[in-house]
Amino acid sequence: MVEVDGMKRLIIHGDPGIRKDAVIEYEGEEYVCFGINRQGDWHGPDRPQLWCTVGSEDEREDFERRNYIPMHMETLSADAETITVVEAA
Repeated sequence: MVEVDGMKRLIIHGDPGIRKDAVIEYEGEEYVCFGINRQGDWHGPDRPQLWCTVGSEDEREDFERRNYIPMHMETLSADAETITVVEAA
């Protein structure tokens, strides 16, 4: 396995209305959401959290082949209001 430098875990507090394969902008960077896990619908925080694996389109093959180490990815946290949805998928 190789460590993919640009792929990240993005935890979004709230739901900006995105699904898998959405294109978003966060802090001036554009990301593709390869996978999204929704947390907190039944128990947990007062609003849902979306745990997204994001990266550039060039990293899609690495994601699909699981050619990365999840626990070594950089983790970012953002409120849904700070996410710009470029393409909702």
